[in-house]
Order: sequence, then structure tokens, then C-alpha cells
Amino acid sequence: MKFIIILFFWFLSSFLFPYNSSFYNSLNKPFFTPPNILFSVMWTIIYILISISIYKIYKNHFYKTIKSYNKALIINYFFNFLFPFVFFKLQNTFLGFIFSLGSFISSLFLYYETNELDENAAKYLNLYLIWGFFAVLLSLTIYLMNFQLDLKFL
Repeated sequence: MKFIIILFFWFLSSFLFPYNSSFYNSLNKPFFTPPNILFSVMWTIIYILISISIYKIYKNHFYKTIKSYNKALIINYFFNFLFPFVFFKLQNTFLGFIFSLGSFISSLFLYYETNELDENAAKYLNLYLIWGFFAVLLSLTIYLMNFQLDLKFL
């Protein structure tokens, strides 16, 4: 049951801030953009793997004794949770890039803290790190390809 609760929280943002296909399809995207369905598949797999990792950590460690891990987890969750809001709801490609970058950087800290506690649990985060790096490149490229300098005020 604990695993399901953890997993639920990782999927929560996708329920609260759903994918906006009309906005996303209107954007200029690079040649290396994967098909839309791949995003859903990858994030489903990643959220399951993250949840397994978190479950393993909390199964073997009392949450009050792993403050650095908790901090890394909360910061990473914050960026990951709010990415769909800033990108799809606010339709802000720059903030999307910033939150993608924040998610990736904080995932590196999460990996480090997880590895310090349980090397096996850290292995479940490998795909998250790889996909997170790709997401940063993709979101930066989308931002740059859609950047429009408004010079009306000059």
C-alpha cells in the first residue's frame, strides 16, 4: 500500500496539469523530438522506478534520520511536479526549461543521496537521470526554437 501511495504522488501532477496537445503541437520542435506517446510511456516507467527506489529507502530507513535524502527528494519532487504546470498550463517554454533543468540537477542530488543509503535503490534512478538529461536538451531546444524577441517597446 505504501508503494501505491508513493506512486500516486508522482502521477499527481499529470492529473492536475494534463498534457495540452494543442499548445505542444503548435510549438516548433527539433528533429530529435520523440513521438508524443513515448513521453507517456517513459514517464510511467520512470515514476514506477522512482517509487520503487523511494519505497526501498523508506523500508530500511526511518525518515527522520535521512534528512539529506528527504531534502533532495522534496526538491526534486517540487521541480518534477511543477514542470507540467509551467510548461502546459502557463505555456511558458522558458520556465519549462528552467524547471526541467532544476528537475535534472536535483535528480543528480537525489541519486547521490540514494546511493549513499542503498546502492541497489539508486540503480532504479538511472533511467530517470538519462531521460532527465534528454528532457533538458529537448526543453532548451524547444525554448530556443520558439523564442520571439518582442521589440515593440523600443
